[in-house]
Amino acid sequence: MPKITEEEIQKILPLKGPSFEEVKNYLEKYNDEYIVIKCGGSVLVDHNLFVNFINDISILNKLGFIPIIIHGGGKRISNKLKESGIKSNFINGLRITDKISINIVEEVLNSFNKEITDSLKDNNCDSQSITNKENNILIVEQEHKELGFVGSPKYINQSIIEQIVERKKVPVIAPLGLDTKNQVFNINADTAAGAIAKKLNARRLIIMSDVEGVLDNNKKLISEINTEKINELIKSKTITGGMIPKIKNCSDVANNGVKGVVIIDGRKNHSILFELLSEKGSGTLIRK
Repeated sequence: MPKITEEEIQKILPLKGPSFEEVKNYLEKYNDEYIVIKCGGSVLVDHNLFVNFINDISILNKLGFIPIIIHGGGKRISNKLKESGIKSNFINGLRITDKISINIVEEVLNSFNKEITDSLKDNNCDSQSITNKENNILIVEQEHKELGFVGSPKYINQSIIEQIVERKKVPVIAPLGLDTKNQVFNINADTAAGAIAKKLNARRLIIMSDVEGVLDNNKKLISEINTEKINELIKSKTITGGMIPKIKNCSDVANNGVKGVVIIDGRKNHSILFELLSEKGSGTLIRK
């Protein structure tokens, strides 16, 4: 990471973010390792939260980080499908995507991707789109026939990400991929982020969601958990519903080379900064 003066750090930091001393200490711990951040569409659909997210990524960039962003878009997709008179149906949290739906999904995600990259550039943070149409990195195969055009990553072109990072640009990745016949497929954004983090052997995968993190039986936040404990919580039905595939994906990533996976509450101010640059962190840290 490039050297940055104490005076520069103080100018960059937000008033209600981590303290200068904490940030200074934590900056020394990162050595050009990859930080992958997945931001859910449920968070970014709110204008204020979107602005906060853009500001925090820009602050990280000014501090010398080049985070790799993967965005969702589920709520925007559902709204657009509803406008078109198409009902959204899901199997195990994955959207059933037919021939008509995939065109809408592609349009929404590519448009959202451009919105994020443009907003970062407007905030003096150089960024680069990665979509199925521009710099595609994801080759997929169909997940299950009944899901339609939903894919799982089979190959990731790591060199495209590395080239963008070398140019000091923040990669912004849409969860879309192509099969070997150039057919576009929708990919669950958590799955895409996990696969990319594993491929890059990232130091951190941060999953920004609209929940605090993993909660115990008393609905209290669990600050750190390992994969063995996760299986116990699923068996005891402490972890239920849509959190199960999310946490299983996190567990798989933590077991495959990524030093830590964190589920954080994207509704809280500067949650990314507190997670990366403070002692208290933010959300639930999942380790091997």
